[in-house]
Amino acid sequence: MTAPDRNGLRWGILATGGIAHAFAADLRTAGLDLVAVGSRSQESADAFAARFDIPRAHGSYEALTADPEVDIVYVATPHPMHHAAARLALENGKHVLVEKAFTLTRAEAQDLADLGGQKGLLVMEAMWTRYLPHMLRLHEILAAGTLGEIRAVSADHTQLLPSDPAHRLNALELGGGALLDLGVYPISFVHDVLGAPVTVQASARLIETGADADIATVMTHEGGAISTTLSSSRAAGANTAVVLGTEARIELERVWYSPTVLRVIAPDGAILEEFDGRTDGSGRQYQAIAAERFVADGSLDSDRLPVAESVAIMGLMDRIRAQIGVRYPTETA
Repeated sequence: MTAPDRNGLRWGILATGGIAHAFAADLRTAGLDLVAVGSRSQESADAFAARFDIPRAHGSYEALTADPEVDIVYVATPHPMHHAAARLALENGKHVLVEKAFTLTRAEAQDLADLGGQKGLLVMEAMWTRYLPHMLRLHEILAAGTLGEIRAVSADHTQLLPSDPAHRLNALELGGGALLDLGVYPISFVHDVLGAPVTVQASARLIETGADADIATVMTHEGGAISTTLSSSRAAGANTAVVLGTEARIELERVWYSPTVLRVIAPDGAILEEFDGRTDGSGRQYQAIAAERFVADGSLDSDRLPVAESVAIMGLMDRIRAQIGVRYPTETA
């Protein structure tokens, strides 16, 4: 891999769907070096490159990941293809930022973590929420002890999405279901605030394809704190989150996992702090800036979401799926 001609990294985007468009726009907003795109068709790659003024367009993922002008690959495929695409990039010596959910299973996640470690490359999950300004402020507040003892965390992610059984969101062979597409946000948030759960209870409503359309979890964590999450692909709700402490609580406005407003509220309802974390674009540029920093400082791992935690979260998702009876056709163990 040749050295970049600037302090940052040269980005390539793998796949050209909606999430890739949002990421590319945010890279441009942040002034980062987006140099290449790869798609399964040259026509799609060319159209994407024209839209975002990208100099190099490749008609295959193999060509993108082999491009010597690319230092880091953002994997923007649907999650069933994350493992294979990220592995391809790593085998070609590229750092990777992999869309969430990180993979389909813990086994796939561990394989990527192991390969990145062997090759000395950054492997990072694109859980962009963790890098947003209001989330960084949330952790400062927690570290200061402002909330007292944390007793509970709750978060929801509910949307009215297509109900067509053949749609990728509903097809098990395409990794369908609310858990991996939507539930990954509140599950990761709870893991971030409270750590890994001690006990897990999950309930879900399955559709005719066997995928989960509605799913709720109740988990206990070290010290006795309780977390609850709710995700649905069949109904649009408030999409808010709360961290409840004995001395105060934090409320995150809708949509809590995107740039939004954070409030610290006393038990009597008085607002102790209001932090406005809204920003230009969707906010995905913050994770890209962080990824560049982890490569530059030689840590090759995220301080906000280490790859080992991404692996653990995928293990938790496996555990939840086992409870609700959801299994992907590609699973072998």
